[in-house]
Amino acid sequence: MAVAFDTLARDIVAGVGGPNNIKGARHCATRLRLELRDEAKAHTEAIKALPGVVTVVQAGGQYQVVIGNDVPHVFAAMGDILERGGAVDEASDGPKGNLLDRFIELVSSIFHPILWPLSGAGLFKAFLTLFATLGWVDNKSSGYAVLNAASDSLIYFLPILLAIPAAKRFKANQFTAVAIAGALIHPSVLGLSTVEGPVTFFGIPLVLMSYASSVIPIIVGVWLQGYLERFLTRVLPGAIRNFTVPLVSMLVMVPLILLTVGPVTIAASNAIAGGVDWLFAVAPWAAGAVLGGFWQVFVLFGLHWGLIPIIVLQLSNGYSIMTGPLLGAVLAQAAATLAVLLRTKHAETKVLGGPATLSGFLAGITEPAIYGVNLPRKLPFYFGIAGGAIGGVFAGLAGGGTTAFVFPSLIGIPAFLSTPNLPLFFLGVAIAVAVGFFGTFFWGVNDKAMAAADAPAVVVETDAEAAPAASGQALTAGVEVPVLAPMTGRLVPLADVPDPVFASGKMGQGVGIIPTDGTVHAPISGKVLVAMASGHAYGIRSPEGIEVLVHVGLDTVNLKGAGFTPKVRKGDQVEAGQVLAEVDLAAIEAAGYPTTTVLIVTNTAAQKSVEPAAGETVEANDTALLVTH
Repeated sequence: MAVAFDTLARDIVAGVGGPNNIKGARHCATRLRLELRDEAKAHTEAIKALPGVVTVVQAGGQYQVVIGNDVPHVFAAMGDILERGGAVDEASDGPKGNLLDRFIELVSSIFHPILWPLSGAGLFKAFLTLFATLGWVDNKSSGYAVLNAASDSLIYFLPILLAIPAAKRFKANQFTAVAIAGALIHPSVLGLSTVEGPVTFFGIPLVLMSYASSVIPIIVGVWLQGYLERFLTRVLPGAIRNFTVPLVSMLVMVPLILLTVGPVTIAASNAIAGGVDWLFAVAPWAAGAVLGGFWQVFVLFGLHWGLIPIIVLQLSNGYSIMTGPLLGAVLAQAAATLAVLLRTKHAETKVLGGPATLSGFLAGITEPAIYGVNLPRKLPFYFGIAGGAIGGVFAGLAGGGTTAFVFPSLIGIPAFLSTPNLPLFFLGVAIAVAVGFFGTFFWGVNDKAMAAADAPAVVVETDAEAAPAASGQALTAGVEVPVLAPMTGRLVPLADVPDPVFASGKMGQGVGIIPTDGTVHAPISGKVLVAMASGHAYGIRSPEGIEVLVHVGLDTVNLKGAGFTPKVRKGDQVEAGQVLAEVDLAAIEAAGYPTTTVLIVTNTAAQKSVEPAAGETVEANDTALLVTH
């Protein structure tokens, strides 16, 4: 039976005495770990009876509500209920990897809620531009003005839309974030650009830029807003807190963004513009490579604004050579998106990829393609950049450019027809498209990246009948599948494991291992559904739909990763016997925790039987359980 996580979280909060009785909250692989101010206020038997709760354990100063695989979702729902939740013990759902990977994950997650409207707006703009180009719609008519506003509004007001998911991500007030974003593109702020003489904020020089369609300034601003609000919430008296926190946030953040992000962006933009302009004079092919390769990156950071004035100035003289490399850059990204669309098995991408591809090719609007398809997978975005760089080389050599300010797209091609060496220019565009398409088609369609992002939705399906279907493969009744020992050591019956939840079998049938070696191996091949950042627990689903949990040590979540070196992450595909982690067993014992490792089949109810293998000792990768399904 499916469980509504928000309902379950609300019932648990009420059952333990309400939000005010919760001093801190975190979770491990299977349990909510609550610190209550007064455990006597908790209605333990009522909580045990809740659908979705396995049992309740009170130990070590913690009130542990055992949920199972769905615990991250219940914890997330609880965070929305509590005014201020405790620190999450595990950061397994947070960004990992190097700074670039973390930045990509961050931007992609913030864009995800608006991908469909963004895709629709891009497609709207593409067809409106096409109809105007074909003469079916008069682009000087009032009707066109209305439709153009409808298709442009989402892109223009992008900072406001991004403020909402960014505020949720950074735990800031969403409405205050929207107000801050709105101020950046308010007509009174935009109108300052027409003021004669220097513009200041009470004597401090104010460097203006257009924040319409920008991405990074509002994300950075809301990130800082979150810290400011949490600080104000701690220090301000309750009598004035509710209205003073948003007041001070708006008062501080709007000028701060205009005085810091604006100047930094303008300085970076001007430096790029000056460098590219100089490079075009010295080595057009190199300038084309830089502009074609990095155009989408410039757009991502809002740095392209520094190039627009130079492009406009060049067009005032009849021809802009800076626009030449942009056609290959945009079409290469669109081609990479098309390749993902043709190869992906990810259902949401298949639906999103079509409009994103059309808007990229027809209108030159690549935001839906970048944020919804290419950037989360990384390689398609990189292949698009590579294609754009190669196309830019040819554009520079051909003297490619435009006679009008157009979006670089298939519809805008007529503006490029004054290029001196047109065949060489279009050869470069064709190569750019080919690199973006074929590079992605053969090497870049990484559905694993999307599987990792979607893993929480997969873990939800812990119902016995839902798990096999989620794996995408039908089960053959009566087949016996071995589950291997994750570690070398002494086997103990599950009932003898010194943990009442595991020992009871409520989490599933299995076996305990008292390990003698600290290398943890995958007991089955399959996808990693759970990989706690602390390295102490891993959940894997096999292609047959068998779900296995390896929990190293008991209550080792309290070590916060000390002594554990994880080797895999959530969403990875692993082979049986592959190393999941290295563990310092002596450090666990020194900290006072049992090293007993639990191996259980969490969807035991979906199997015909789960039986421990015979013997008292076991070597890693020997059979520890036999599962018949």
